[in-house]
This record gives sequence, structure tokens and C-alpha cells, in this order.
Amino acid sequence: MVVRYGLAGGSLHIKLIGEMDECSASSVREKCDAIIDGNLSVKSIIINLSEVAFMDSTGIGFLIGRYKKAQKLHIPLYVQSPNLAADKILNISGIYTLIPKAE
Repeated sequence: MVVRYGLAGGSLHIKLIGEMDECSASSVREKCDAIIDGNLSVKSIIINLSEVAFMDSTGIGFLIGRYKKAQKLHIPLYVQSPNLAADKILNISGIYTLIPKAE
């Protein structure tokens, strides 16, 4: 899985590209945590899922972990552009009660 990021309007935008599964989760977690740790002055963190081709429960765990990290740092976290399949998984899991969708 590829992780890209950039800053825009005071927000940290992290884009995930590929498949989020148990094989990729550890390295994605490490990369994203390093990116967040290097940008502690941002107003919000937005995780873009538009190019995530597959996501299972590992993806939910990944998002909850980043949510907890952001909460400790007092930075709001948002999910952006999940595809239909990912959106369904996130909706069923109730993750949107913790992590809202970004517009």
C-alpha cells in the first residue's frame, strides 16, 4: 500500500492507495504515525480512502488507532471519499460515530 500526504489549509491530508489488509496494515500504521508526528501543528487530519481498492476489519482497526492518536493530540480526524465497499464497512461498523466524513 502506498501512503502519500500533503498539507492544505492547515489540514494534514493522508491518501492511502492500494489494499488495506493484515499484510499492509503494520507498515501503513508506522508511516501514518510518523507523518502525524511530523505535523503536530495541523488543525485536522484527513485520511483519503478514494483509492483503497480493498479494506477489511484491519482497516477499521487502523482508523480507530489513528483516531485514538489524534484524540491524544487534540486534533480532529476525518475520513474522506471512501469507495462504496469501504463506505459500507465503515457504516456497518459504526465508525462514523467516532470519525466523521470530510466533505
